[in-house]
Amino acid sequence: MRARRICVLFSLPVLLAAVGCAPTNVTHSGHPPQASTSAAANVCAPKNLPLQTAGQLTIATDSPAYPPWFVHNDPTNGKGYESAVAYAVAHQLGFSNGQVTWVKEPFNNSYAPGPKDFDFDINQISITPARAKVVDFSDGYYQAAQAVIALKKSAAAKATSLADLKKLKLGAQTGTTSLEAITNVIKPDAQPLVFQDTNAAKQALLNGQVDAILSDLPTAFYITAVQIPHSTIVGQFQPVTGRQEEFGLLFQKGNKLVPCVNQALATLKQDGTLDQLQKRWLSDVVNVPVLK
Repeated sequence: MRARRICVLFSLPVLLAAVGCAPTNVTHSGHPPQASTSAAANVCAPKNLPLQTAGQLTIATDSPAYPPWFVHNDPTNGKGYESAVAYAVAHQLGFSNGQVTWVKEPFNNSYAPGPKDFDFDINQISITPARAKVVDFSDGYYQAAQAVIALKKSAAAKATSLADLKKLKLGAQTGTTSLEAITNVIKPDAQPLVFQDTNAAKQALLNGQVDAILSDLPTAFYITAVQIPHSTIVGQFQPVTGRQEEFGLLFQKGNKLVPCVNQALATLKQDGTLDQLQKRWLSDVVNVPVLK
């Protein structure tokens, strides 16, 4: 998510070697050395970042915030994949934990057009063309598959293909790519039930109002292991044919912080930090069947 001074530190020895004993106040072109490089690096220095509050990085997420993305409904503790990623990005940008402030932003409000009271939002928000018209996204920090959850003893649990799902009564949270996946990929015979949040969807499954519900795969692992132990993951699939779904950090449209965050994310990918955080906080998905 963040990045900054790396390009300057790398280029400085090369520049010094090139100029040798030449005067230190000019280059061969007659201009001050490193002018453009230094200017670019300074844009991502903490003091120069376009922040909601000077010296503070303001990060938003929804409440309640669920595992495995957050732990104990407390984004500030650094536990859970998205909390850990947020702090890793903050550190890359040059902020300590104490310089990070969390605010609440309902999921369905996050990608609405207009001013934001946060620097970025992290809340399993899929990058989609429609959303990108009114907000900006960072590069992706996680590739997500959709998962189908049903009660173990139900007929829905026996589904082995997307075609099998067409006959079922399905449900998902409003405004999510899970709901889009039902409508655009599964295309069930019956209209899906739409819920305000994941809790309502889970309760509908328990009450028999729906045969199955959809969520991203890591959340499905938590639901089936902890929240509804007598449920199962029927299978997984990519919600958009030919394209991996990715979660991105969300920004107000036109926010100049995005390139610096992308630089930070690139560093976290290259040094293995994101992989390590995924292994620690997100469940292994290799044994979940793929629905086609």
